[in-house]
This record gives sequence, structure tokens and C-alpha cells, in this order.
Amino acid sequence: MEFQEVVRRRRMARNFAPRPLPAEAVERILANARRGPSAGFTQGIDLLVLEGEDQTAQFWAAVSPDRGFSSAGWPGVHSAPLIIVPFAHKQAYLDRYAEPDKGWTDRDETRWPIPYWYVDAAYASLLALLTAVDTGLGALFFGVRDHGALRRAFGVPDALDPIGAIAVGYPATDRPSRSLQRGRRPSETVIHRGSW
Repeated sequence: MEFQEVVRRRRMARNFAPRPLPAEAVERILANARRGPSAGFTQGIDLLVLEGEDQTAQFWAAVSPDRGFSSAGWPGVHSAPLIIVPFAHKQAYLDRYAEPDKGWTDRDETRWPIPYWYVDAAYASLLALLTAVDTGLGALFFGVRDHGALRRAFGVPDALDPIGAIAVGYPATDRPSRSLQRGRRPSETVIHRGSW
């Protein structure tokens, strides 16, 4: 698929067919997520990969015991055969920038005007979303509210911060999100050439 077509077709799928995914597609999604840029080539992201009903059911039981997507009208989210949880690792960035080629030996977090550990985890997430589309799959990025439950359920170290989760699967018939009714902002309200 051409890149422009991948970008055009990318949307958040909220209903998935309960079909297993080809191993090659899963590995390609994960490999591409690892190719995202990272400040100082820190590579301070980790991915928790949950495949199959046993692992994904454990995820939903931990982070959404009320099955919130079902009550919101999207029960098919829970059918996604793959969940990827991207984690940011702040300490990896602080340590990397204390190395001789960077020179910030104090590891002071205030040196960072933007927490690039989150930015880089978001890059990885977007690459996973785009790769899912390119492999003929659908994907949904969504927030995880109960980080503690996620940590306990999967033994996640405290130093890692989940930035959300990505459900991946074969898209099934879906109803449009109410958010889409807003429409896309006109380009002249987004793009400011030369000045505001």
C-alpha cells in the first residue's frame, strides 16, 4: 500500500473480529514500532505485547473490569486479539544524557523542556498504528487509567510509564465515533505559514 493511502485510511477502529492475526503481521508491527526516533537514540521505550484470549482477557480484567467500551457501545474492542502497551522510560533518558557525548552529568529532569520519553513512546505508537493499517488490520489507541492494576497484573517495573494501549485486529463493522461528527479542522486553522 502506498504511504499516502496508509495515512488516509488510518482511523481508530473500535470493533474487531475475534480472529487470530498472522505472526508476520504482529512481528512487522512490533519491528516498525521500534524504528521510531528517540532523543539521543536513547531507545527508552518498552512494549508489553499481549496476544490471544488468555492474555488480552487478563489485560481487560486489570484495566477495565467494568468493560467500559461495552457500555459505551463498542463491545468489539474487547475482541481484539492483540494488545500492545507502549511504555516510556524516563530514567533511560536521564541516564543517556549523563553520558560523555551529552554531558549533563547531574541527570536533572528540569533540563528537559519537553518530556521526550513520552514523545518517543508516542512515535512508536503511531508507527504501530500505521503499520497495522498497512498490513490490512485495524487499531485503536486508548488511555489506560489504572496504571497500578496494569503494573500488578503484568509485573511492570515502576520505572516504566504506560502512555496508553493499542488494540489491534481485523476491523469489523463499526459505527462511527461521535467525535468524528466534529470533522477535521480546516487546514488554515492548523497551518500557520511564516507567522500566526
